[in-house]
Amino acid sequence: MTPGTLRTLLHHLVDYAGLFPPAALDMHAAVHEYALHRAGEHAWMLGHFVLPVSRLAEFEAAAGTLGPSAIGDVWQLSVLPSADLDATLAAIAGFNARNRVTPGRSAVADTLELKLEALPDIEATLAKVPPGLTPYVELPIDDDLAPRLAAISRAGARAKVRTGGVTAGAFPPSHALARFIQSCADAGVPFKATAGLHHPLRGDYRLTYEPGAPHGMMFGFLNVFLAAAFARTGLTLKELALLLEEKDATTFEFTETAASWRGRTVSRTGISAVRHHVALSFGSCSFQEPVDDLRSLGLL
Repeated sequence: MTPGTLRTLLHHLVDYAGLFPPAALDMHAAVHEYALHRAGEHAWMLGHFVLPVSRLAEFEAAAGTLGPSAIGDVWQLSVLPSADLDATLAAIAGFNARNRVTPGRSAVADTLELKLEALPDIEATLAKVPPGLTPYVELPIDDDLAPRLAAISRAGARAKVRTGGVTAGAFPPSHALARFIQSCADAGVPFKATAGLHHPLRGDYRLTYEPGAPHGMMFGFLNVFLAAAFARTGLTLKELALLLEEKDATTFEFTETAASWRGRTVSRTGISAVRHHVALSFGSCSFQEPVDDLRSLGLL
């Protein structure tokens, strides 16, 4: 049985992004796979369905082939915008309006994932986002992180960090990611991560699913979300970076009441608070791969 602290850590953790590389499924396949996982044993780990705004109509058509019994509860969608924010917001409003009047409503687009760098752009863009739509802002994790997080906090928005990609150069240094996590915890800004987190533990993995694909050093999602939990317990940035680089599964222990790593402990209550208020989810083009890896480690 999965220990209580691990269930708390993994609850609704994985936002499904099967449309994006390296999986890059077509819409029909991605929608059907998401429906399959929602009906599966580990549905409690599953979060939003991620898609570009330009594919909302395509999603509606694909979801319409499933039928109400396959849809089940309302699906929550996280939308990536086009270059035209006003058009994006109009498309989302139209999608939600159509679904509100449709019997057996299938989905609601309630999250918007933006990518912004300049402080004035962050402030101006977030001011346009209507109530009921939760914005995330993907940020560069550089020396100007603090004022950007402050602007996000003032707007009641959330941050997003890119933790990898399909090339080795897409992965940030451990110390930079540790600083981002600690900064969000200190500022009280919730965040999600995206890309390169298919596996529970840090390690050398294939960067894509292509035969003969190059390998690279990836972060593990257990490392990242435990680091967020430990960021509130007084670990230094150096220690958080070491946690992010941990490859040995035996150094982690999960019980009903606490999780530990190399003698440091964080309570289940502390993990729950971080998962609700700081480290919210990560986007992955695969849901099955994280599940399979957790099983191989004896954690599921």
